[in-house]
Amino acid sequence: MWTETIEDHRREVRDAILDTTAALVAEDGLLSVTMSRIAERTGIGRATLYKYFPDVEAILLAWHQRHVAGHLKQLAKARDQVGEPAERLEAMLDAYARICYDRGRHSTDEIAALLHQHQHVAQAQQHLHNLIRDVIADAVTAGDVRADVEPEVLASYCVHALAAARIQPSESAVDRLLAVTLAGLGIAD
Repeated sequence: MWTETIEDHRREVRDAILDTTAALVAEDGLLSVTMSRIAERTGIGRATLYKYFPDVEAILLAWHQRHVAGHLKQLAKARDQVGEPAERLEAMLDAYARICYDRGRHSTDEIAALLHQHQHVAQAQQHLHNLIRDVIADAVTAGDVRADVEPEVLASYCVHALAAARIQPSESAVDRLLAVTLAGLGIAD
């Protein structure tokens, strides 16, 4: 019981540090965030903060890893909510397009340049690709998606096409982008 309580406390402190850092970056920009400001805003001492993280970049990296893991869970949940392969694929691609659209609204090039150079991003992109590829393969087997192109290639097509949601001006534009992507797979409305 004692060990669980300590672990829960550590997890809560860690999450508070990550959330505070993200909020500070959103409010004032990356360059204005310091370990002192993070500690003060979180309500912990600097020595405690340094027990968790060595610097601001490490905190941002941990926040980004948590954020990306959350997106992957969101996509898996979207995939698993409905039954037929084409419906599962459409739900997952819609969720991915919305994630990309939201990312375009909330991230800066400064943060992206810092965080997207790390290995966890490549691993997450591979995981995303595999999730989509597997659902496409199921949809091909069910006869719902074109079979003249390998699921591996179609998954790459989907990932790259829907990444353009990041720069769309509106959700209706994202809807149109999704419709074009689904049509390319052979799924019509």
